[in-house]
Amino acid sequence: MKFLFLIQGEGRGHLSQAITLEKILLDAGHSVCCTLVGKSERRIIPEYFKRNMHSPIQEIASPNFVTDKQNKSVQILRTIVYNARYTPRFLKSLGQIHKTVAQHQPDCIINFYDFLGGLYSFLYRPKAQYVCVGHQYLAYHPNFPFAPNKPLDKLLFTFNNSLTSWRADLRIALSFSPYAPARIGKLVVTPPLLRQEVFEAKPQTEDFLLAYMVNSGYGEEVMEWSEQHPETRIHCFWDEKSKPEVWEYSPSLTFHQVNDVKFLDYMSRCKGYVSTAGFESICEALYLQKPVLMIPVKGQYEQACNALDAQKAEAGIAADSYQIDLLLDYINQNQGKESPYRAWYQETPWVITQVLEALSLQQPSKIHEHEKSPAASVMAP
Repeated sequence: MKFLFLIQGEGRGHLSQAITLEKILLDAGHSVCCTLVGKSERRIIPEYFKRNMHSPIQEIASPNFVTDKQNKSVQILRTIVYNARYTPRFLKSLGQIHKTVAQHQPDCIINFYDFLGGLYSFLYRPKAQYVCVGHQYLAYHPNFPFAPNKPLDKLLFTFNNSLTSWRADLRIALSFSPYAPARIGKLVVTPPLLRQEVFEAKPQTEDFLLAYMVNSGYGEEVMEWSEQHPETRIHCFWDEKSKPEVWEYSPSLTFHQVNDVKFLDYMSRCKGYVSTAGFESICEALYLQKPVLMIPVKGQYEQACNALDAQKAEAGIAADSYQIDLLLDYINQNQGKESPYRAWYQETPWVITQVLEALSLQQPSKIHEHEKSPAASVMAP
């Protein structure tokens, strides 16, 4: 099969998922003809992504979130108004997508939660199969834990899911833990797409915490906490462009520019992980047995839901701010506790490949008859 990728470049998790899925498909004898990455002025495509992808990469202008002046919370109304101003630019991007699809004639378009993907599928109605990949699609499962008391935010979240997956032949919902049933109509729940290096890592426990922030404004909160607790060593990864590659704020707090290899090294050696409530790095921490403190980005409803879902998977605890004391207490109370999902995570290549190949055949798969794997139920009709 020939695949074409469309990726929302705002979240580094989407980029990492694409790297992993491309390798899985290549190993299975398929090909990825082109990768389109939606980007904005806020983000640049990281070098590790360009280094690890084998297919040609094209950048396209795509809608993205707008944050407050402190680069912390997402502001939904400003996001809508801001992106509406660039409608002609986004229409041009849709034309670029269509031109690329017409050139390569893929069998399947895989969209990693880019907003233009659903619009393209709806307006241009390509002949290729259209598959959407993302943990956000778990919201279609009846057992998904929505964050309470935010009806408007919930509505916007589910609308985004619908927008990205209009006319989708399949929604692949990546998950922290198994869901039952694993398949409902066009929705299939699978393990996360973790990079191979995570499975090869040899976890240790050294006396420091690891932190990561997608919005650099949260760095101030980490600095404030560290000043009050200089006895706790913290290594923090961010993408604050005004700072050097390694910036030592104090003897106990060091900031690093985002680097995939370096980050995984620190993840494998830390005693606990502090992060916003994204998806990818929390899955890595869960697999490597690293307790997590999750601070959902304000204004990102999906992160509030992620925090609930990750707590259900026993990844760690959630908080409204960088109350790192809570993580230290959690570590002391849960020492030696192991995740029950490590074996499930290792089945991702087999599960994803079978799901996509069965879709291309347009016929029911017999894979659910394979009784050795609990993940096999994803193929059941």
